[in-house]
Amino acid sequence: MMKLLPSLLALCALHATAMAAFEQVAPHLFRWSGTCNAYLLREGDAGLLIDLGDGELLAHLAEIGVRRIEWVLLTGHHRELLQGADRLDPASTQLAAPRKEQPFLETPTAFRKWNPRLGDPFSVHGSSYVRPPQSPVHVDRWLDADEVFQWRGHSLRCIATPGHSPGGMTYLLQDSGTSAMFPGGLIHDGARMSNWFDSEWDYGFAKGLDALIQSADILAGLGVDSAFPAQGPVIRNASAQLAQYRARLASFRGDYVRGYPVDSLSKRGPHPATTPTKAHSVVQVTPHLFMFGPEMAGKNFSILIADSGHGLLLDCGLFSRVVLERIISDLKTHLGLKKIDACWISHSHGDHFTLFPALKEHGVEFWTMDSIADKCQNPRYYDYPAMIGAYNAGFEAAKIDRILKPGEVIEWEGYKLHVDWMPGQTEFGNALWLELDGKRIVFTGDNLFGDPADPAQDGHECVVARNSAITEEGYLVAAQYLQRVKPDIIMGAHSVLMTEPSAFIERYHAWALRIIRQYRALLPDADYEYLFDPYWVSAYPYRADLASQDSLTVQITVRNFRNRPQQHRVALKLPAGCSAEPAMLEGTVPAKSRQSYPVKISVIHREALQPGVQIVPMDITLDGRRHGELFDFILQGREAQPPATK
Repeated sequence: MMKLLPSLLALCALHATAMAAFEQVAPHLFRWSGTCNAYLLREGDAGLLIDLGDGELLAHLAEIGVRRIEWVLLTGHHRELLQGADRLDPASTQLAAPRKEQPFLETPTAFRKWNPRLGDPFSVHGSSYVRPPQSPVHVDRWLDADEVFQWRGHSLRCIATPGHSPGGMTYLLQDSGTSAMFPGGLIHDGARMSNWFDSEWDYGFAKGLDALIQSADILAGLGVDSAFPAQGPVIRNASAQLAQYRARLASFRGDYVRGYPVDSLSKRGPHPATTPTKAHSVVQVTPHLFMFGPEMAGKNFSILIADSGHGLLLDCGLFSRVVLERIISDLKTHLGLKKIDACWISHSHGDHFTLFPALKEHGVEFWTMDSIADKCQNPRYYDYPAMIGAYNAGFEAAKIDRILKPGEVIEWEGYKLHVDWMPGQTEFGNALWLELDGKRIVFTGDNLFGDPADPAQDGHECVVARNSAITEEGYLVAAQYLQRVKPDIIMGAHSVLMTEPSAFIERYHAWALRIIRQYRALLPDADYEYLFDPYWVSAYPYRADLASQDSLTVQITVRNFRNRPQQHRVALKLPAGCSAEPAMLEGTVPAKSRQSYPVKISVIHREALQPGVQIVPMDITLDGRRHGELFDFILQGREAQPPATK
């Protein structure tokens, strides 16, 4: 294929100094940088846009001799690419988009659930990873893979390139003497990702990452050296960068996926350190500690039984009430249990307390740390994966009886139970350790699993940014915590027993340091967390119910990952019938901190407020850089439907 001429680099520099807004990046091709890079292909006084951004460029067309935009081609559905669509004149401008992005553009609120469930499409255990517009976008033409879009003598080949978005599309411009590609957010200059969170499509199984690798491979094979991405600089050595990008992603994948054979959670034999008991499905770890045996592998249940007959559960979920009742009966009959005092919850995910109602009937209290409690008690207020409501377990919230502080020591039946913050898989986790039967035993939830005797395993669980799981504040903290505690036995959730774990912990720590380096290399921001974390501007509650009240307060939190203060402007885009006070948040957040701002949301015209879920995008500018409508929260405009039950 022919390449864009090298002299275009000089041409770019010339026009960049001559023009305040538009930058000419190739013959007939201009770039406008705002919420995204929007590219204008000019022919005479007419233009075709690839992506639109916030639409501000429409007021500046005359600066480059353009009187009308005839077509806008979208590379994907993400809001920052098209948030100015309502500024287009449908009488003169038509819109085209990838057919596989059609659901997100036509029915955007279908991907924001009032009652999220694990199996919701395009979600990570109920937390949506798509970023649809606030309201439906009219599309005049849906584009399929390998078709050619013709406009005023220009040919644009449509190439399906999922990975950054499920139906993302690259446009390959093939004109006489030139060829160039428009890959959307698939790649950033430097053989890097535009961001991480848009490619995280499942619970750590790399579905989105694999799509990204395959798409990079396809584009690398085209031999095109000029790429015009949705974010960042023009890529002038695109073929080489795409090949490097594909190789880097493939290398990264080895550290990204779980550090143990994931199938082993449910397919393993008896652990050699355990002995059978007469209790159904229960094995003994030490004289006072019991857990599920292999026939219940993957379920959550372990219990301390003191000499007095009092018991303490460590997580309890993912099996039936009938099985629980049989186990409790067997424990009383064969192992001396008299009463279960409490169930300690290791972290915020609902699968660790799905037996909450049944245990409450037995008089069991529930204990967990303060940073976890509200996720159990008000799960709908959060946009995190695997909240209890997502499990369709017959209840939507769990009242915590005893809220613990980090570092608290509980005196229970002659034992000292040490409770500490232990993030990792999620920020919202805690560990419990004690000296028991001559061993130091630590209960770690879902932070690590595997066989310490296998030197190939480093034990880390899935990496899921939507768990609020920045590695420096998560898995690295967990590894360093275990290095300090020096346990003889690690009791993972899901009935995973890890003995003699010292070398395992060191491998776990080394992996955490390694994955941090990987993300820093892949994400093109010195403070890479902004491109990893999908919650650096967030709302509490995430789901705000205006069906039965005329006003409520939402806390908007802005996070600063930098070593210096940052300035922000966050504009809330309210649905019809609602107002916000203030509607614009402007301020400064000190280094390495968070700042929260109360916003009063009011219904001013109830008849104008549409029924059902309404999306409230938050348009973000950070230190002068416009990011656009990256994040959102939702409002309920009518009475919420009763939660589904089994």
